[in-house]
Amino acid sequence: MNSVKVGVIGAGRIGKIHAANLLRLPRVKMIGIADLYANEALQDWADERGIPHVTKDNMEIIHNPEIDAIFICSITDTHGPLIMEAARAGKHIFCEKPVSMDIAQTQKAVDTARECGVKLQIGFNRRFDHNFKRIQAGVQAGEIGTPHIVKITSRDPNPPDEGYIKGSGGIFMDMAIHDFDMARFVCGSDVEEVFAIGTVLVNPVFAQYEDVDTAIITLKFANGAIGVIDNSRQAVYGYDQRVEVFGSKGSLAANNDFPNTVEISTADKIYRDKPLNFFLERYNEAYIEETQLFIESIQRNTDVKVNGNDGLQAELIAKAAQLSCRLGKPVKLKDVIALSQVTL
Repeated sequence: MNSVKVGVIGAGRIGKIHAANLLRLPRVKMIGIADLYANEALQDWADERGIPHVTKDNMEIIHNPEIDAIFICSITDTHGPLIMEAARAGKHIFCEKPVSMDIAQTQKAVDTARECGVKLQIGFNRRFDHNFKRIQAGVQAGEIGTPHIVKITSRDPNPPDEGYIKGSGGIFMDMAIHDFDMARFVCGSDVEEVFAIGTVLVNPVFAQYEDVDTAIITLKFANGAIGVIDNSRQAVYGYDQRVEVFGSKGSLAANNDFPNTVEISTADKIYRDKPLNFFLERYNEAYIEETQLFIESIQRNTDVKVNGNDGLQAELIAKAAQLSCRLGKPVKLKDVIALSQVTL
């Protein structure tokens, strides 16, 4: 297979994770990394890893003729414009979620990538988790018959700080968007209607930004199944990530990942270690695999595993959840589409 030369835009935590995973892949060469706040520390970090080019100018990465593919890991407001610029420059694109917080801009970015004939993969890394992949494969193979109920629990170990909350886009666009994508992935169906309720039970600061920290979302799928997602910004016992699909012939369920499988039994109690406590631990292998498969899709000229429409659909569900939570009633995705003045 051909070597793929890559540039990364955004040198925060997630950008450095992707860069590290790219560096460990054969037939991949990291050409450069861009960040608005690039400094001597970033230059030292890049030098230690053999990344030759560090810049504050995103366009230097996008228009570098050596580079075949761009990883967009910058703040969300930049994603849409960067996708379009990179697509017009003929670069394949991996973009972290969400593409944007505006449906019309997301559609324009997705359409531009398609029209330019470049690959666009969205960073829904949970699809590559070993347990969740097994559930999706089992549903697709008919192991549990027709899906009836999808249940997803997604709770963070600790709430984010106020600075993050302020610019996050809210729990539905920032946190639950992963669960919306997972629901479509394991059920094998698009979502038609959303009903969401939310409240502030963890930290009053969420209310200051018209956000919630605790939510329940119900979904109606096009294939007739129904779904329920529960979200919390704080689970004191660790990172709580569980999925179940119940169907006409049985169920497929994935529990949390733990540091080990040891169960301790004494006269007083039976217990085990808490679940893995951070998303980087829980989904480390998933991050590696999503990067590897994106690169392979370029080398083999195959379809990406999570495409632009997947990103758009998750955002539509998130927008519907935001609107539903505010109005206190179910919202159909077709109405969100109409309000966004887009044609899908």
